[in-house]
Amino acid sequence: MNLHRLCLRFRPTVTQVRSLHSSGSGQQLEAVAVETEQPVRNQLSIFRTAEKDPACHADQHLGQYYTLPPAHLRALFPHGLPPRFQLQAKTFNEGCIMVRQPAVELISHLKKADYTKPALRYILYGVTGSGKTLSLCHALHYCYTQGWLIFHIPDAHLWVKNCSELLPSSSRPSRLDQPIQASQWLKNFKITNEQFLSKIKTTKRYVWTKRESTETGRPLGELVEHGVSRVKSSSDVVGAVMRELRLQAGGGLGADGEGVLRLAVAVDGVNALWGKTSLKKEDKSRVEPDELTLVHNLRKLLKNDWCGGAVLTTLSQTGALYAPRSAYMPLELLGQEGFDNMDPFVPVPVSNYSEKEFESCYLYYNDRNWLQHPHSQTEEGKKELVFLSNRNPSILERLCAFL
Repeated sequence: MNLHRLCLRFRPTVTQVRSLHSSGSGQQLEAVAVETEQPVRNQLSIFRTAEKDPACHADQHLGQYYTLPPAHLRALFPHGLPPRFQLQAKTFNEGCIMVRQPAVELISHLKKADYTKPALRYILYGVTGSGKTLSLCHALHYCYTQGWLIFHIPDAHLWVKNCSELLPSSSRPSRLDQPIQASQWLKNFKITNEQFLSKIKTTKRYVWTKRESTETGRPLGELVEHGVSRVKSSSDVVGAVMRELRLQAGGGLGADGEGVLRLAVAVDGVNALWGKTSLKKEDKSRVEPDELTLVHNLRKLLKNDWCGGAVLTTLSQTGALYAPRSAYMPLELLGQEGFDNMDPFVPVPVSNYSEKEFESCYLYYNDRNWLQHPHSQTEEGKKELVFLSNRNPSILERLCAFL
């Protein structure tokens, strides 16, 4: 029996009992009212789990929503959540992510990995709108709660298209810098990893101009601050941050060596690094991805020639330039060059909602009063949503936004 319709049938009974009680009918009716309200409350909470620690999420939590603490949302995802999810979180006044099999599988791999060996690379893939980004965010939340340093590129496609400013590199004349993108990324990196910036020290001297440099042994935060305040050098600073993290991952933190630096490198839309760009040079010729300073350095970070962390990536058709809309498999979106560079990797498929997950999402939208149209409250209306969305999370969200 549909849980939501069951709840709707109970509500008139509860209201009637309350009115009788208020007219002075006695304690027996009050007991009946409390007894009737209890099943309603339990059924309305069946799509939620009280377990907020992603490290504890397992198969028994599949299909249920868990709430991210507001402090974690602000610190971990200052720029990393999908725009429509951010809008939904603001509307619902809470950030909830459904516990799904791909995220649970990925977290399970992270728990069992041997971090004395080269970093394992994971690729989440699936059809457009199936929930790859939110599964990645779920895994990142696990890493964050375990004290990992988070290196997050929320949309690699933004680095290869619609760039507002493109300048010749001051350090490598053959490359091109994207100072605005690099500076903004450094600001967000600082917010997410504030606790690490004073503990990690630079391993070499970095010279930016004739008068400006960062000496050996200085805090990583000083390096980041230089990139934020000196926008022209920001692309090279991002490359320096990548180099330091790659060299120091798996090592001790702080002067006393206490703690181990665990590094989570997360790239949403990693196929952009080997695709085609929409950027043009002054002579109108197309810019190749490897000519961009940011992309060149990020490719090096994605190599598994370092220890002490993991590389978490997704494939995205949304921003993939000149790729068929139906393509979603790793080889199709990465191309032969990208596939060879990422191989070996652990593939993690992300599919559309199962029947249980769809029911959970439907109940959640009802609980948030997101579905206002009377027909959407009926069994027939729910079947129409299944048919129109094919249980695709993104399509379902867009359909329900109009109801």
